Amino acid sequence: MEHQVNTLWSQFNGFLPVILSYASQFIIAVIVLLAGWTVIYAVTRAMGRMMAASHIEPTLRGFLLSVVGLLLKALLLISVASMVGIATTSFVAVLGAAGLAVGMALQGSLANFAGGVLILLFRPFKVGDAITAGGSTGTVVSIEMFRTVLRDASNESIYVPNGTLSNNVVINSSEADKL
Repeated sequence: MEHQVNTLWSQFNGFLPVILSYASQFIIAVIVLLAGWTVIYAVTRAMGRMMAASHIEPTLRGFLLSVVGLLLKALLLISVASMVGIATTSFVAVLGAAGLAVGMALQGSLANFAGGVLILLFRPFKVGDAITAGGSTGTVVSIEMFRTVLRDASNESIYVPNGTLSNNVVINSSEADKL
């Protein structure tokens, strides 16, 4: 019995340096993760304040902040995983392939989203303007991420995809009143 205890003790002493090495790497990785999370939170808050001061559309501001936050968190997690000793090349390859597959599947929606971003950035029209676009005429009720809602003369709602609005001619009748 004493021989078995001595054998187990000697094996444990052999594994102790390896366990301590991994434990220290794990503790450092957790510290980096917590510090990185705090930095990402501070960066996104500062970006939000700068965007608010620049009068960027709240819808676009929220979306951009969430995308930046997610990208920074993904980079942080990949960095922490590599610090612990996990091979991250396969994770990056899988993320890239998944991004490509999602992009191909949502190609039309992404075109409408990109059109919405362009409309919010360049403001060819705003809520309340009377426009003709995509074969429809009406007053802009709301500009959403994927579509713009118009109200026509008979009080019907018209939903025009933002991809159509950003790629075709838009006649803004309210602009003529301002000139």
